[in-house]
Amino acid sequence: MSGRSNANNWILAELIAGDSMMTVYHASQALLAVSSREIVKFWHQRGRLFSALVRPALWLIVFAVGFQNVFGVSIIPPYETYIEYQVYIVPGLLGMVLLFNGMQSSLAMVYDREMGIMRLLLTAPMPRWFLLLSKLMAGTVLSVLQAYAFLALCVAFQVDIPWSGWWYALPMLVLGGMMLGAVGLLLSVYIRQLENFAGTMNFVIFPMFFISSALYPLWKLQESGAEVVYQLARFNPFTHAVELIRFALYGQFNAVSFAVVTGSLALFFILAVLGYDPQNGLMQRVKRPG
Repeated sequence: MSGRSNANNWILAELIAGDSMMTVYHASQALLAVSSREIVKFWHQRGRLFSALVRPALWLIVFAVGFQNVFGVSIIPPYETYIEYQVYIVPGLLGMVLLFNGMQSSLAMVYDREMGIMRLLLTAPMPRWFLLLSKLMAGTVLSVLQAYAFLALCVAFQVDIPWSGWWYALPMLVLGGMMLGAVGLLLSVYIRQLENFAGTMNFVIFPMFFISSALYPLWKLQESGAEVVYQLARFNPFTHAVELIRFALYGQFNAVSFAVVTGSLALFFILAVLGYDPQNGLMQRVKRPG
């Protein structure tokens, strides 16, 4: 009897293992399909890379020169000596690339929903959260690729960024890109029409970018007496995404920023998944305009 019981247990374990392998296989196929679609679409829209690099390049080449003598940057972590303003704003401009691509992904999801593509995707025989995670990861891959294209541009203009920082910054760029992509994913719940995207740009993207440490150290805000702006910047998740990248470029780890970015990613993604749930989510409360 014990031998038969052991045989049955072994067969049951094999069946469970087989089901698990099939689940992993189907999940990987879904992730590959969603990612390849986003990459192919990006490849056919080559102007997106150009537009993604124009904004940070203007700040790096034009505005940084004009502000060089206005924003003196003292010795603050992770820097061990005085640095040029161009060097200081590179992490912030990398964050800009991630932020705008995250919003571009949001725009793409609104377009896909209007065309009915999102409905087809979300009815696939996979968990809804995994399908949205696949969209998020696909967008993050594009964000990171564009961020490294901007780093190459920094090298072309002789901005002094450590080569080792390219490797250290990779996981932080991925984490920051996923967090900002999750913001875009959440916004796509509420943006019902493409025409509303311009308003989102004005009321979400620009405050996140300018009320942060992307262009100037936070102590300068406090020193100038802008206490309210300083406090808003301290609690801005984008600030911590920028600081996470800034420290990583110099081989250092900012634990506080890591915790904030990770927690924000989890919060925004969970809210987005709930928003795309037709049973108890937010989408059922958002009515189409008359």
